[in-house]
Amino acid sequence: MPVLIKICGLKTSEALDVALAAGADLVGFVFFAPSPRHVGIETARALGARVRGRAQKVALSVDAADDELAASIEALEPDLLQLHGKETPERVVMVRERFGLPVMKALPIAERSDLAAIRRYEAVADRLIFDARAELAATRPGGLGKRFDWRLLENVQTRAPFMLSGGLDALNVAEALRITAAPGVDVSSGVERAPGEKDADKIRAFIAAARDGARKLSAPDNAMSSI
Repeated sequence: MPVLIKICGLKTSEALDVALAAGADLVGFVFFAPSPRHVGIETARALGARVRGRAQKVALSVDAADDELAASIEALEPDLLQLHGKETPERVVMVRERFGLPVMKALPIAERSDLAAIRRYEAVADRLIFDARAELAATRPGGLGKRFDWRLLENVQTRAPFMLSGGLDALNVAEALRITAAPGVDVSSGVERAPGEKDADKIRAFIAAARDGARKLSAPDNAMSSI
């Protein structure tokens, strides 16, 4: 099965160029000041222009007001908005209608009951992203390098396509794909040497591992073994 790969939290031209050259399908930019991956408006403008259609650009925000969203959109010219806070389904609809861009809504997962939120958001979001639920004391809702029990997503059915996030890296992404059959994966801290500092070798290794894992899952021998 083909898999969409998103490298998120990019802040430098060097890291962006590596992600693009390695074949990332989506590149994410964080507009959230408490995050070590936050990009300013002018940096976002320069990085966004550098993409030149080689991947889809994603603007990530957390409970942002309309003026904040407008500023990030004007600078980055994203293909997709990622709402990673506590935005309600009604807020998702408002954002889609006001800005005319597809929206990916992040849903925090820690236990089976958290999956109930899928039904509230799948009809209003263009895509869902499942991330590990942050601890109450956390200063940000994602990018914490924390994974959840992927078995919770076994055989999950969603009307909107989803991506898997939270604690992924080159060593475990193939296992995550095998368990969840996720059509997309998202990584940030798993390709860093320190918070907010991307590692070129880790980016390349993650993309290669995700591609290889997806390829093995779709191989004829694997399909026969599942019958």
